[in-house]
Amino acid sequence: MITIPAIEIRHGACPANTPVPAGDGVLGSRSPTELARTWANAGFRHLHVADLDSTCGGRANAALVEDVIRDGAAAVQAVVASQSMEAVDRLMDAGAERIVLQADAVDDSAWIEEVAHTYPGSVIVATNVRERRLVTRGWVRSLPVDVFSLIEELDGLPLAGLLISVANAPSYAPSDLSLLEDVAEAFDYPVLATGGVSTMNDLRALEHRGVFGVVLGAVLYSGTLDARAVAREFND
Repeated sequence: MITIPAIEIRHGACPANTPVPAGDGVLGSRSPTELARTWANAGFRHLHVADLDSTCGGRANAALVEDVIRDGAAAVQAVVASQSMEAVDRLMDAGAERIVLQADAVDDSAWIEEVAHTYPGSVIVATNVRERRLVTRGWVRSLPVDVFSLIEELDGLPLAGLLISVANAPSYAPSDLSLLEDVAEAFDYPVLATGGVSTMNDLRALEHRGVFGVVLGAVLYSGTLDARAVAREFND
């Protein structure tokens, strides 16, 4: 299993005063590219990069995301906040390893299909799940379909994987782990998870359920988990 630090960009920089791996000081107003190098130096080989301004409908930081990609400190899976093929093209042209289509994209299967066929093997579909049902619009709108219906709909598309965020909880419940195990068995492509991790044992539990990768955010930035220890154990 691999672990993937998330880099979120807002107002032209990463969040200020955020701890980074031991020995590397404090992030402060460090640029996204500098932060990417910090995670790479800690041992991570993959990054998850999101432009929060674009996600929230504000001004975009597309050039900064592209800078992180072109810098090449680590392979980047970049979040596409809007249904724009131009945005996808720019990220792929910059050298992104993967494109992540956000949870709300499941409302438009034609969009997913278009991007997947344009960039086969490079598209990760992201979705939120609560009690096995899909949730969109920032965890507000529950869809009348479960995640396995989505898997059936995606079947046959040349995807790179499925990224699942299960509820908004500090740790995975047994039912969540069971769900992820079932999804990993049912889906023909790698399954990634995000959220719900607070200990190394949480990561080990996900690995044992067949999860391919885990995107990590606050749990790394807060120092709850030792970044170097995580990168050493989960980097395959």
